Amino acid sequence: MSKDYKRTLITTALPYANGPVHIGHLAGVYVPADIYARYLRLNNRPVTLVGGSDEHGVPITIKAKAEGVTPQDIVDRYHKIIKDSFEELGISFDVYSRTTTDIHSDTASEFFRRLYEKGEFIEQTSQQLYDEKANQFLADRYVTGECPHCHNPKAYGDQCEVCGTSLNATDLINPVSAITGNTPVLRETKHWYLPLDKWEPALREWILEGHKEWKTNVYGQCKSWLDLGLQPRAVSRDLDWGVPVPVEGAEGKVLYVWFDAPIGYISNTKELYPDSWETWWKDPETRIINFIGKDNIVFHCIVFPAMLMAYGDNYQLPDNVPANEFLNLEGDKISTSRNWAVWLHEYLQDFPGKQDVLRYVLTANAPETKDNDFTWADFQTRNNSELVAILGNFVNRAVVLTHKYFEGKVPAVTELQDIDRDVYTEMNKIREAMSEALETFHFRDALKEAMNIARLGNKYLQETEPWKVAKTDMARVATILNTALQICGSIAVAFEPFTPFMSEKLAGMLKLKDLTWTMIGRDDLVAAGTELGTAELMFEKIEDSAIQAQIDKLQQTKRENELKSWKPAPQAADVDFDTFMKADIRVGTVLECEKVPKADKLLKFLIDDGMEQRTIVSGIAKYYKPEDLVGKQVCFIANLPARKLKGIMSQGMILSAEDRDGKLVVISPSASVTPGAQVK
Repeated sequence: MSKDYKRTLITTALPYANGPVHIGHLAGVYVPADIYARYLRLNNRPVTLVGGSDEHGVPITIKAKAEGVTPQDIVDRYHKIIKDSFEELGISFDVYSRTTTDIHSDTASEFFRRLYEKGEFIEQTSQQLYDEKANQFLADRYVTGECPHCHNPKAYGDQCEVCGTSLNATDLINPVSAITGNTPVLRETKHWYLPLDKWEPALREWILEGHKEWKTNVYGQCKSWLDLGLQPRAVSRDLDWGVPVPVEGAEGKVLYVWFDAPIGYISNTKELYPDSWETWWKDPETRIINFIGKDNIVFHCIVFPAMLMAYGDNYQLPDNVPANEFLNLEGDKISTSRNWAVWLHEYLQDFPGKQDVLRYVLTANAPETKDNDFTWADFQTRNNSELVAILGNFVNRAVVLTHKYFEGKVPAVTELQDIDRDVYTEMNKIREAMSEALETFHFRDALKEAMNIARLGNKYLQETEPWKVAKTDMARVATILNTALQICGSIAVAFEPFTPFMSEKLAGMLKLKDLTWTMIGRDDLVAAGTELGTAELMFEKIEDSAIQAQIDKLQQTKRENELKSWKPAPQAADVDFDTFMKADIRVGTVLECEKVPKADKLLKFLIDDGMEQRTIVSGIAKYYKPEDLVGKQVCFIANLPARKLKGIMSQGMILSAEDRDGKLVVISPSASVTPGAQVK
């Protein structure tokens, strides 16, 4: 980064307010953005962190229709959940607003009008799907049908979630309205389009020549879009929820959410700085950084910059867009529709006081260059083996030993030895490595370096052994513990961007105030004579039971998804009536039932079939206790040839139905009948 910038504006992708945020959002956008903002503040570099909820768009109207409430009800509910959970996690927004505010509506409307008056839009009439029963044009997400590529029968009008192909609603085979279930018809409608092709040469020069330092995943995706050739993109759509298109003849049309949402960065800044917002957007001395996920790269690197170029008036383009890839969950793609996620607000309830653990694990596993995976086993291991065993253990030892030998007062240094000086040399190297990593958005590497300070502290105490030296040389112990406490002070600073709650606790214990980045590696950070606070554990072990509860929750979600997606097996090939009548299906009463030894799935039945007693072996042991079946009447096929199973001659087959969860249910008559009665 150029050191000439006077200030940095950090923006974060606006989450849809149709649901809470999950760990994928956090790892991709919000935790990295907060780390960077906190790092800049520690360096006394002016920075503003801007965020807000995206409260327009079709997903919100779909949610409202499904619940029978208004879109405003939906966004009010989820905006509060999102904002409160961000605050509890320590995401240090300077402003977190929303796109339903008057200031946003006015800003977005003015932005559209200026481009409209400058002639930057083209008007096009096209045919779009219309629901005659609902009397409205259908947004892409309101249309489902068969994907023309993979033939998934439940593809959406904007994308097939099976093959991932981007679609137009008119591409679908046999489209159906998600509102009424009717087959939509094509009708003409007029919309305004931003001609991205007009700005392609400028975008190509700005990105491909001017920003080769961007992350390879970002640069590569931009190059792919540019090489394919840019096309005009609609900035309006037929919908009754959103910012109305502010021109005559646009009744019933609103600004397309992709056009509306990024303007939220500007309106939120206006809300924070009503008199000086332009300094943060139009001054060349401001550096703008957009933190987003990879699904938003095209909007922030191509579409929004084209909007700013078209507007003019010295709007600055982003200096960097350090987009992350996707975070998966337990080997499967995170999906809000399938509830396959770890929701932030639920995590905060299930793990109170453990905000830093989640921040640490998400940073350590950050999908910076490729998709990565979150598992609860890794979460537990990183907490117990790293935060507790390495960082927490060192801090606790240093503070407890100081209380033991010096009544909790920081001892003065008598004489530094080479081993002590080496500690400060190494910490300064770590600070430089962290700075380089953070400046280039390699947060995972920076966190590893921060943990190396704690590792250095443990190694130092292990090698100096103050508990042994105390028997002969308390002056040397004073130097050792002073050095250990300076390491603790460096930990408080180095970890502040990553684990701010722990850092605040540790700084309070050491009586440190006004932390700055240059404190890392100093030998006088914790003043001699300072009376330390009571030793507290920085982190606590997470037990197996807490992790198992989370795994069980996910397994329950998986079962529920399987039940939702269950379909009856296809009908078997037709058989003629005479063939069917050859099967002799009868009712028998269970006289005895027991498990078959060394066969987990098999039960042995003794059946009264009305004529004699017969033995039948059935694979239903997983679903029934033997004693629960005694006395029960069951249906069985009587005329199957006998066959030996586990050494037992089975004389028939008990009939069961397989439920959608795989459970086998024995078929029985609804009322008691005489054993041997035939089923007809």
